[in-house]
Amino acid sequence: MPFTLRQIRYFIATADRGQVSQAATEVNVAQSAITTAIQQLEADLGVSLFTRHNAGLALTLEGTRFLQHARTIMAAVNAAETAPLSTLSTMSGSVKVGVSYTVAGYFLPRHYARFARTYPNISVEIFEMPRQDIENGLNTGSLDLAVMLVSNIQDNLNLAQETLLRSHRRLWLPVEHALLRSQTIGLNDIVSLPYIMLTVDEASRTAERYWQKFNLKPNVIFNTSSVEAVRSMVADGIGVTILSDMVYRPWSLEGQRIELRSIVDEIPTMDVGLAWNKLIEQTPATTVLRDFLSLAFSGAST
Repeated sequence: MPFTLRQIRYFIATADRGQVSQAATEVNVAQSAITTAIQQLEADLGVSLFTRHNAGLALTLEGTRFLQHARTIMAAVNAAETAPLSTLSTMSGSVKVGVSYTVAGYFLPRHYARFARTYPNISVEIFEMPRQDIENGLNTGSLDLAVMLVSNIQDNLNLAQETLLRSHRRLWLPVEHALLRSQTIGLNDIVSLPYIMLTVDEASRTAERYWQKFNLKPNVIFNTSSVEAVRSMVADGIGVTILSDMVYRPWSLEGQRIELRSIVDEIPTMDVGLAWNKLIEQTPATTVLRDFLSLAFSGAST
């Protein structure tokens, strides 16, 4: 039996929330409806999408892969429902957009390409910048819009924001690591292990905050701005790391497997979204781009 859009929506809500009860509240249905939809989806796909533990549900490797497809499906559905039929598609103008490193590499390209096909007369100039430079650009008006890690924004006075996607942070491990045999994993289980710290997009600053919350300090043996370096070092067994699902890939460049496990301690999500200066009136072209991205993710993420 082919899966339904309702099953996809319920699956995404559960993956984002990590608990059936919270997913049910999010989509306004009974918990039993969520459970039944996921069980049927797993039966249709022939794989387990979640593992169950005391803190809720965690995506399996197959579940993580399917989540990427599920978001693409819902984005396509939302785009079809909101696609311009006449005048909007011929709108012209230009938009200057600031993007952060992670967004540029792991989020924006396919959405930018789809927007360019839908609105060929709107010119979008993209500038990759650090967070502080993006905020400055929005405040001075040299940027019209930003697609960035809104969870990092410091200027909450002048800048408005909208979250498009919340990406959970999980533990990356090499194959045959001892922790793979554990039923539950917490920061206390990780703190003494050799740790590879990603620094780009203020990842290390975010990590420091949630480690400090539990009065812990990771055993950092290497700092790097390269996600691929982290991937290779984890796969080689040099260390472990905690990074978001959005940048996770199950294989290193050398073709070595990287395992993924959830952490029972509360770790903040990496939130990708839109930011703009609420004191500056947006141009029609900027509004179209903002609405396009917003509608593409409505129902596809929280």
